[in-house]
Amino acid sequence: MFTEKENARAGEQRAGRKNKHRHNNKPSLNFKAINYAAMAVLPVLLGRWLPDGKRIGNEWIARNPRRANHHAGSFKINMRNGKWADFATNDRGVDVISLAAYIAGVSQSEAARRLVAMLGVRHD
Repeated sequence: MFTEKENARAGEQRAGRKNKHRHNNKPSLNFKAINYAAMAVLPVLLGRWLPDGKRIGNEWIARNPRRANHHAGSFKINMRNGKWADFATNDRGVDVISLAAYIAGVSQSEAARRLVAMLGVRHD
């Protein structure tokens, strides 16, 4: 889902931050700001993450990349609010970060960090 360059940039950004650490020594993330920035470019992200999909009205309909899905239809993303669901498996989320985490198979925090690196979002 993310290129090696974007993953490396995310790692560099995490390593370069020394302030705003929480209990677990990781930088705090402003999920709202990151989601807001991701929503602004959601059609581009969906075209990249789910290239077999297509826009129908306000939804992006694609095959679920996490399972053997032979045709599009049950995996949908609302392009107005970022909510998504696979109605065949009942997997769902409420924002772009949760979608990125689901597709990449990573935590939401890691997905947020990768989106920060990819989009160049200022989130603090």
